[in-house]
Amino acid sequence: QLVESGGGLVQPGGSLRLSCNASGFPLGYYAIGWFRQAPGKEREGVLCINSRDGVLVFRPSVKDRFAISRDTAKNMVYLQVNNLKSEDTAVYYCADGGSTCRGGFGNWGQGTQVSVSS
Repeated sequence: QLVESGGGLVQPGGSLRLSCNASGFPLGYYAIGWFRQAPGKEREGVLCINSRDGVLVFRPSVKDRFAISRDTAKNMVYLQVNNLKSEDTAVYYCADGGSTCRGGFGNWGQGTQVSVSS
């Protein structure tokens, strides 16, 4: 199972770096996606990084503010979220896409809450 961390309460315009870690399997071999679910809304994809570090953007509206990266040595995948807006408030999840960002995802973590408010 994947484990997310790094969420918190930030003011509009703030930044956070969310982390996704896994014990038991090397994240570097897998496509890892970040998703989010706002209150009362369906879960939506944000960004995904594949095993070759190619990035798939699920949500073009965040492309200029969010970035996904991987640190293979630390077995971590990060989601850098910048210039946060109130509509970014959500629980953020990472998940394993296996060999591709374009299929189904599993091994969902418990999520990390990001709240944007003044």
